[in-house]
Amino acid sequence: MTAFGRLARARPKGYQAGRAAAPSGWAAGGDREPMIDVRAMCAIGQRGQLGLHGRLPWEGNTDPLYVEDVTRFFAVTQGHVLIAGPKTIEAVPDFAYRDRTIAIIRSHEDPRAVLARYPGRRVYVGGGIAVWNVYAPFIQQWDITRLPYDGEADRWFDPAWLVGRGRD
Repeated sequence: MTAFGRLARARPKGYQAGRAAAPSGWAAGGDREPMIDVRAMCAIGQRGQLGLHGRLPWEGNTDPLYVEDVTRFFAVTQGHVLIAGPKTIEAVPDFAYRDRTIAIIRSHEDPRAVLARYPGRRVYVGGGIAVWNVYAPFIQQWDITRLPYDGEADRWFDPAWLVGRGRD
């Protein structure tokens, strides 16, 4: 099994991922930065597939496993904050705005400033790759679902994100 396979295999029900260390002073409750619970939640294919032509590779699949994953995403993020780039936010259905705070983030914004808008809140950082490359050092918990998809992709999950490393 590859290192990626060990990192991203499907998690059993009720599994709580470990927390990676936040950047110095960020979530430690120090004077300089507010304590914010920053998480990411995503689904990947069997080989780490994440995207295809700007969408989820399995988008529109009505198999119960895929539907359950989307349902779980909205249940888990309910009552919390969801931040993501414009493309991801554009795909969020209208009903989701009723019971969570949803905000578009832009590449020119400082992640610390964005996260500081939500002191004391749980913030979910929506993908994709460009967003996670910037926000990975701040994400304390990853919730990854491995779906049975094993088809084409042009975007892949980067295991380096799990240890707080993005790409410059």
